[in-house]
Amino acid sequence: MFGDLMGMMGKLKETQQKVEETKKRLDTVTLSEKSPDNLIQVTITANRALKGIELDPSLLEDKEQLEDYLVLYINKAIAQATKINEAELAAVAKEGMPNIPGMDMFK
Repeated sequence: MFGDLMGMMGKLKETQQKVEETKKRLDTVTLSEKSPDNLIQVTITANRALKGIELDPSLLEDKEQLEDYLVLYINKAIAQATKINEAELAAVAKEGMPNIPGMDMFK
């Protein structure tokens, strides 16, 4: 029994390390969300760190439209990054899940 417990603990530690490596890798994955009219483009990492915002100069003349575009496209970029982030981390976690009797219903 303790041999299995030690094996499970080792597997969990290995999975934790893989999760951390995946998080670091996701810092290098960038995504862009662009408006259909090409007035704004938001760039973000898969870890949801904002990397850049490109604006068409015409947006600077309309404060309300600029604010609306910023909120809309930053939120779209965050949603896209969140989807990728969660899928990648879930895959690593599922791969490293130890085989615990009675817990297979959660896989």
